[in-house]
Amino acid sequence: MPFIKLTRLEQKRFGAILLCIFCAVGAWLFLALNKKYPYTVQTELLYKDEPQGKAFKALQPDTVDLKVEGTGWQLLFARLRIKPPSITVSLQKLNSRSYVVFSEQLDQVNRQLETSQKIISIKPDTLYFDFSRRTNKRVPLKLISKLSFAPQFGISKGIELTPSYVNISGPHEELEKIHVWHTDSLKLSDINKNVDVRVNILKNPISNVSIYPANVGVKIPVDEFTEKTIEVPLSIINNKEYHDVKLYPKKVTIVLLVALSNYAKTDEDQLKAVVNLNEWKVLQHNKLSVKINKLPEFAKLVSITPSSVDFIIEK
Repeated sequence: MPFIKLTRLEQKRFGAILLCIFCAVGAWLFLALNKKYPYTVQTELLYKDEPQGKAFKALQPDTVDLKVEGTGWQLLFARLRIKPPSITVSLQKLNSRSYVVFSEQLDQVNRQLETSQKIISIKPDTLYFDFSRRTNKRVPLKLISKLSFAPQFGISKGIELTPSYVNISGPHEELEKIHVWHTDSLKLSDINKNVDVRVNILKNPISNVSIYPANVGVKIPVDEFTEKTIEVPLSIINNKEYHDVKLYPKKVTIVLLVALSNYAKTDEDQLKAVVNLNEWKVLQHNKLSVKINKLPEFAKLVSITPSSVDFIIEK
């Protein structure tokens, strides 16, 4: 197929025509994107000015569809998002009625958005709420943590939370479902000294239940650990027929990992080693295994020697 051969003058004219076309398309696109267009975007609701002394429950999801007027640039680059990604709605009217009308506070809502965006309408325009008497409840607080310690170190006694309870208030039926509340996750590594920090309380996923306080003090006593060997006499359990049982040996050697601060006060009175006679009566074992059913707080069992003992039943 033969190519059209243009003279240098014709090439210049053709280039000028293409440039004019590109400029015209660019100008049209610029003007089109500068125009205002309506579009719909979904957003999350946040509440303020909650009625005092009342517990409320929204009868619809906490998301609404916004009909927003914005430029074509926003449609092109913002991907139908609004900034900020949520809107705050006043619940002051709930003091006198059981619903909130968005059109009554549209100006207030628009002031929360970027100046180039404007909400035309909200769907649904009316939010309905169910009310019940607001009650209070105190529930224990549980620390969520992921802790790792330097070699030879560990928790020497109980973790202290201040306060150890949180106060929650809301509808009675919602509070009935809550028995414990959690903190945000505390993540620490290579710990080799006492920890004293503040941790936030886990945020409330239920909008009509409030939590106090917002954070809690956490104290974690940390100490270096070492091994301690203690000889402990054996006790017999489940000897309901009162057999005369002879154990060989009568004592076992227990090796514990204990904190240095607790080393001196850790003795045989804080330990209890037992054998279960049901292993002979029920399971027909010819040796009884040794179990530890009492151990000092935050002591870790390393070994029991021997782990099982011989016995003689005298009738």
